[in-house]
Amino acid sequence: MKQIKPAGLTSGRQITSSPTAVVYCEGNFAQIDGKTANGLVRHSQAYRILSVIDSTYSGQDSGTVLDAVSNSIPIFGHLDAAVAHETDLPDTLIYGMAPSTGRLSTADRGVVLQAIELGMNIVSGLHEYLSDDDEIANSASERNVTIRDIRKPKPSKDMRLFDGSVAGVKALRIAILGTDCAIGKRTTATVLARAMNAKGIKTVLVGTGQTGLMQGAKYGIAMDAVPPQFCCGELEGAIVAASEAEQPDVILIEGQGALSHPAFCTSAFILRGSQPDAVILQHAPKRAHRCDFPNMPMPSAASEIALIEAFADTKVIGVALSHEGMTEVEITETIAAQSHKLGLPVTDALARPVAHLHAMVVAAYPGLMQGAPVAAI
Repeated sequence: MKQIKPAGLTSGRQITSSPTAVVYCEGNFAQIDGKTANGLVRHSQAYRILSVIDSTYSGQDSGTVLDAVSNSIPIFGHLDAAVAHETDLPDTLIYGMAPSTGRLSTADRGVVLQAIELGMNIVSGLHEYLSDDDEIANSASERNVTIRDIRKPKPSKDMRLFDGSVAGVKALRIAILGTDCAIGKRTTATVLARAMNAKGIKTVLVGTGQTGLMQGAKYGIAMDAVPPQFCCGELEGAIVAASEAEQPDVILIEGQGALSHPAFCTSAFILRGSQPDAVILQHAPKRAHRCDFPNMPMPSAASEIALIEAFADTKVIGVALSHEGMTEVEITETIAAQSHKLGLPVTDALARPVAHLHAMVVAAYPGLMQGAPVAAI
């Protein structure tokens, strides 16, 4: 299969003042379960990504492996090699995988403990909180390093219930939803935010998952770690905070899972909590079944759009493709066919110019182009 050059993202190395990090992704880089590592090498404001650990691709460039474009972030086979490559000890080891179990394997535990012993801080997005693990927490305390559990929620007494205040937000709210998990929603949202800001439309991205928060999303919550009673209110609070502090023209809300997927309820909470004016749907035409569910066929883009618009008072204004398994010719043909079938603009955030995403939003809301230029995110 011909690999597609990404059109809208740049390497995490552009941020030079952030803490340095090595991303651990053994056996999963450029795969679905490696989506956290994939996202971090494409974009990271919070950390300067130095390297990736995955013995499968040892010695290769992570950008070349992921997107067929070098990003000068090398891949090493083990932590010792990644550390030896640097003049100074990297500040952080990021656990860059999102396994369906949400838990640390025995081998991975050894790498985490090795990093702590070296004096590196740990960042994890697992459902298993490493700071609650006696062995890991005690080792971190002895070495005076920190453990950041992205998915560890604040106490329920400090959580917020939905109160309807999102209705008072003046910014246009657009949710990036999808037909499955790990399908590119966050990437499309990130590319779109950059494109909008570059055109003078002040746009803020509200993260709802572990990777977006690791990348440095200023506003957001890890939706799947919040008790259901508080999901809508916590998301509403993040959107209201972004609106009040930034006064943006547009707020993008990162989607999670899929509204039609029986294993996820997060899309429903996102639609309820954000009350979006519009939705952009992310879809992988060549994906045969749901991620981790081989007996569960993928829905069509049309059926997901119908479900979203029946479930919430919103409209789908366009579709963004995930080109996994597709050739350049197939992408072009699918964009044309889907656009004709759905009667909506269709593009691909990585394989097509970012201007196409921007145009998708402006076509639905032409008044956005009347605003004054603003700084980029």
